[in-house]
Amino acid sequence: MCTKGAFPHRSASSLPLTCVHTYIVCVPVLWGSVPWGMKLQCVSLWLLGTILMLCSVDNHGLRRCLISTDMDHIEDSFQEIKRAIQAKDTFPNVTILSTLETLQIIKPLDVCCVTKNLLAFYVDRVFKDHQEPNPKILRKISSIANSFLYMQKTLRQCQEQRQCHCRQEVTNVTRVIHDNYDQLEVRSAAVKSLGELDIFLAWIAKNHEVTSSA
Repeated sequence: MCTKGAFPHRSASSLPLTCVHTYIVCVPVLWGSVPWGMKLQCVSLWLLGTILMLCSVDNHGLRRCLISTDMDHIEDSFQEIKRAIQAKDTFPNVTILSTLETLQIIKPLDVCCVTKNLLAFYVDRVFKDHQEPNPKILRKISSIANSFLYMQKTLRQCQEQRQCHCRQEVTNVTRVIHDNYDQLEVRSAAVKSLGELDIFLAWIAKNHEVTSSA
């Protein structure tokens, strides 16, 4: 029979424990003597407790993978150079981050992988390929790059804890972005990607908020 505030006592291994997960402790009973209504109630509560526990573990894993940085500072830095960068874009009708539109249906568990892949895209390719003669713009780009490096460090901890899984669908999306980049001359591709940085920043901010509130 299920009781509240008592500790379980196992007097015989042949007697089952009917356990309720949330602050309701069960004692051994002869299962056949328990009314059906009480059986269903105990089983239902046990299943509910198990589901809540699994959800709690899942959400905890997501929270541990959150990137912690000042997105407003990054946004402000980009807005100060956005017009100057986009003025250098010689291919206004071409887009590199177009596949980000398909990322609206990405599952919460994919957010870490998508963010990790696109941070690597900007750090390893875009920032390195871009040659900026204007010292003021270069300082802003360097500031954004440093923020991206910090975010990469945060996500690397999740990778080490195996909490940043990459499904094939997500890998395919980021591969398309690299393919789009490769179709342009290196300098033009870097300028184009910098000019579209606000798309990626908006995606990070949106998914960071969604995941944080999970």
